[in-house]
Amino acid sequence: MTDQYVPPTVWTPPASSGGTFANINRPVAGPTHEAALPVGKHPLQLYSLATPNGVKVTIMLEELLALGHAGAEYDAWLIKINEGAQFSSGFVEINPNSKIPALLDRSGKEPVRVFESGSILVYLAEKFGAFLPASGAARAETMNWLFWQMGSAPFVGGGFGHFYAYAPEKLQYPIDRYAMETKRQLDVLERQLAEQQYVAGNEYTIADMAIWPWYGGMVRGELYDAGEFLSVHEYRHVRRWADEIAARPAVVRGRKVNRVRGNPGEQVPERHDASDLD
Repeated sequence: MTDQYVPPTVWTPPASSGGTFANINRPVAGPTHEAALPVGKHPLQLYSLATPNGVKVTIMLEELLALGHAGAEYDAWLIKINEGAQFSSGFVEINPNSKIPALLDRSGKEPVRVFESGSILVYLAEKFGAFLPASGAARAETMNWLFWQMGSAPFVGGGFGHFYAYAPEKLQYPIDRYAMETKRQLDVLERQLAEQQYVAGNEYTIADMAIWPWYGGMVRGELYDAGEFLSVHEYRHVRRWADEIAARPAVVRGRKVNRVRGNPGEQVPERHDASDLD
């Protein structure tokens, strides 16, 4: 049994926190090095990686293109977060929080920076008038579930995923704590999707695009190799929804973008033209 940790009066960062991402953890913000970001030919420049948060945005962009919105053409540049690329001066200029994804809209007189995945989804939905009801109860419900995801997923990723898959040692208390919360959240979705086709109603919206890469990936056994551990087979309505969305052609395309892990045939590290996904 390890000695019980007694917090010091004043915390100071350890030489190494251990775990998968120890090399990029630090207690301050701002750039670590000077490096400009590349810029392609399209109005929208995306700087990202195919994590669940990154996949939200590439799915949205591919869905917009599938609807015929030519202005949604985009260049997707790979940001290798394990190497600290998100701390370059160019990236920090777009997102001072140094998290992917980050978007630069160059379609107007002045470039517009958009960061935080939920903010990007709302920005694109309003820009193109798609996947977000314009007003009333339907819009409020979509926003409810979008913000539910933004507030809930850190417990799944930074909580359960970290301690179950990435921490330097397996500790029962945090794994139990976050497994409990992850299953509670899956049950929230299970009850919602038992009553309707999509999360916010019977129309596919940015709420589904935000929630699917996290919770759809979980029930499909694609996150943290934790499907059996969490008994994801119990959530049959979530699995029905997850499989339906996974079969959408735009989702198939979008989840390939900025991907550098898994099946090589599903990896498109950078996307600059629709043909890159063929």
